[in-house]
Amino acid sequence: MVAIENSVALVTGGQRGLGKAFAEALVERGAAKVYVTARKPATSDDPRILPVALDVTDQDAVSSLAAQAREVTIVINNAGVLIPSPLLKADMADVVATFDTNVFGALRVAQTFAPVLAANGGGALVDIHSVLSWGAGAAAYGASKAALWSITNSLRVELAPQGTQVVGVHLGFADTDMAAGIPVPKISPAEVAIAVLDGIEGGADEVLVDEVTRRMKAALSGPVGGLTVTIGR
Repeated sequence: MVAIENSVALVTGGQRGLGKAFAEALVERGAAKVYVTARKPATSDDPRILPVALDVTDQDAVSSLAAQAREVTIVINNAGVLIPSPLLKADMADVVATFDTNVFGALRVAQTFAPVLAANGGGALVDIHSVLSWGAGAAAYGASKAALWSITNSLRVELAPQGTQVVGVHLGFADTDMAAGIPVPKISPAEVAIAVLDGIEGGADEVLVDEVTRRMKAALSGPVGGLTVTIGR
C-alpha cells in the first residue's frame, strides 16, 4: 500500500474528466505535487498541480517527462480515446490510433516510469480499465481495454520485485465528455477518484468501482453471450 499524503503523482490525461477528478482528490488527500498531462495543457490555479504537455503515443515525450518528474511515487495511467465505430465498418487507422493511446501509450508510460518508481521506494502504478474490458459491444475501445487489463496483470508480476503496487481499475460509464453521448446511467468522476485512492491506500490489486462492474466480472464464469453491453439505442 502507498500513502497519498506527501506523495508526488502523475496523472495522464489529467485536466479533464476522470483525470481532473484524480488530480483534485490527490491534493485534497495531501499529495505534495501532481503532474497532470494533456496534449495542450491549460494553466492551473493550484500550485500543487503542475500541467505538462504529453502525447502518450510519443516515446520521446514520455522519456522527457520521466527525466523531469524524477520524484514521482504514483502513476495513474488515465489517458485514453474513444472512437465509436463497429469493428466491421471501422477505419483501420482509427483502430490503430485507439490501441496506440489506450494500450501502447499506457505501456510506454509504465515502462518509462518503472525505474522512477523503483528509485522512490516502489510506489504505485494505476491503470484505468473499464467494464468494457470484459464486455462485448464496444468495438476497438473495449478490445483496447481488454488488452490493457491483460498488460496490467502481467505488469503486476513484473513490478512486484521492486515493490511497486499495481492497481487495475474497472468502472462503468463516468459522467465525462467522453461518455456524454452514451445514453446510460453514469457515475460521478469524484466518486471514481475516491474509490481508486482508497484502493491505493488499502493495498488493492484491483478496484471494481460500481455494481455494474462487479456484476460483469461475476458473469465471466458464464456464457459469453452474457457479456454483451448495450451502449447505443
